[in-house]
Amino acid sequence: MARKQKPIELRGSVWMTVGGENLGGPGRIDLLARVAESGSITRAAKAIGMSYKAAWDAIDTMNNLAGEPLVERLTGGRGGGGTRLTRRGEQLVENFRLIEREHRQFVEQLGRQASGIADDLVLIRRMKMNTSARNQFLGKVTAVRKGAVNDEIGLEIVGGQQIVAIITRESTDSLGLAPGSEAFALIKASSVIVMTGGEGAKLSARNRLAGTVTRLQAGAVNSEVVIGLPGGGAIAAIITNESAGKLGLKPGAKAVALFKASSVIIGVPA
Repeated sequence: MARKQKPIELRGSVWMTVGGENLGGPGRIDLLARVAESGSITRAAKAIGMSYKAAWDAIDTMNNLAGEPLVERLTGGRGGGGTRLTRRGEQLVENFRLIEREHRQFVEQLGRQASGIADDLVLIRRMKMNTSARNQFLGKVTAVRKGAVNDEIGLEIVGGQQIVAIITRESTDSLGLAPGSEAFALIKASSVIVMTGGEGAKLSARNRLAGTVTRLQAGAVNSEVVIGLPGGGAIAAIITNESAGKLGLKPGAKAVALFKASSVIIGVPA
């Protein structure tokens, strides 16, 4: 007796992007919703089966790409503070849930219309390129200074801080970079130097992003340092445990992230 063939059904998920970079889908929205419910990153991450570090990495990325904070820390109080969504974060969760419901209804309707052609269904996958750069910032080009071979690109990111990049003239032209255009700055965590104090010091590094240490995670040899920036952004650096100790790094400490203009990769939305 022939086994009855199970029908093929259509399924789909909604994802949000900013200029082609992944802002978030159901998983990240669930994380935000859990933060709103519990007031704690730790409890929110545990509720959806995500590590504490992965949760903060996701929130840092969302804050940077959104251009304004979606999650903010609270200080003081009987419990020593906590975490909550900003009004923009709450709005994002509400709107995503609405879009998700509409999308689900659309897919269900499409599935009903597509029944009977499943035997000849051709599945098309759209491949998305990811980057290994830990730090990704969305901003607007403020200046393009032409050189004989290389150009200097100024980019304003969330919080009003500036990133300077040195790229080839050919890259400037092919990316269509001009003042006012939107672009991404990618910086590897291993290219970032952390400095404390040093007011008035003269350094060759063009980029200096000042902020406050929000997280410090030590490994066997190196530590990951995350510096919160004005406006809700964040930048991560990988330094040795010895350096972290000598600098006295801990959450709440003032710190500056330094990196060369030649260490910045510039991209534009597809």
